[in-house]
Amino acid sequence: MGVANKTGQRTENVLILGAGPAGLSAAIYAARADLEPLVLTGLELGGQVSLTNTIENYPGFPDGVGGYELGDLLKQQAEKFGTRIEFDSAINLDLSTYPYEVTTENKVIKTRSIIIATGASANRLNVPGEDEFIGKGVSFCATCDGIFFRGKRIVVVGGGDSAFEEAIFLTRFVESVHIIHRRDSFRASAILQKRVKENPKIRLLLNSVVNQVIGDKKVDSIMIQDLISGNETEFKTEGVFVFIGHSPNTKIFNGQIEMTEQGYIKIDNLMKTNIDGVFAAGEAADPDFKQVVTSAGMGAAAAIAATRFLENKN
Repeated sequence: MGVANKTGQRTENVLILGAGPAGLSAAIYAARADLEPLVLTGLELGGQVSLTNTIENYPGFPDGVGGYELGDLLKQQAEKFGTRIEFDSAINLDLSTYPYEVTTENKVIKTRSIIIATGASANRLNVPGEDEFIGKGVSFCATCDGIFFRGKRIVVVGGGDSAFEEAIFLTRFVESVHIIHRRDSFRASAILQKRVKENPKIRLLLNSVVNQVIGDKKVDSIMIQDLISGNETEFKTEGVFVFIGHSPNTKIFNGQIEMTEQGYIKIDNLMKTNIDGVFAAGEAADPDFKQVVTSAGMGAAAAIAATRFLENKN
């Protein structure tokens, strides 16, 4: 159990930052160890996976599972074993004293161990017009916004699994999808590439990049540059869906925890950071795999490592 100090403030055993597959899997394991973990959700319950329409490669769901549904199931399971979930975000940490101190939007929390599972956020194109038209034709979530583009001509930017999965999903609503990719080969899995190439609503624009998003009150077109010829052309479209990877949500740990040049938290094979009692899991610490199942596994491992840490502390 968490314990109260002399002032009556509770000191948590395990504070988990993030409520995606890594954070909630960690919560399940920590709760089953009777540690009564506290999870801070951050901006969204379920993490970025909750924005995915269908996940087909998570074990135990042969017909696939909706991202939001999976997040909700993980939440229910964690709460069943005694996890407390709060819709709050960490904004600062003090790891110089023990127990550690985490400042959130609403309060200060003292904790004996921390599991960082803050995940990653969608990368931007960083071109003129992109920010201006977010919510007016520019989107980073097909599941959220696809229905608003019924019968329209849209583009998807990217060449990985997310870009292909969301392009396929968007064909339910739109007239056509053009996938724009800067190379002529893709990172997407073979099965997704096959589905895309067989889908009559999808076309590929290869060796190309988006240089500008154009519109008045909403997106009307984009400027596309051919990377081979260098030529730039205007392409009429009413929607721009961007899936060009993610960057880890780790800025608040700068200067306190060892990180890579790319901003990923450095961990060992036991999910330990360079700070005793601070662990990391999921895409905040995973530059290589970035899968729901690996994030969940890392979360479970982090919770087991935190449990052992607290046992040794006692």
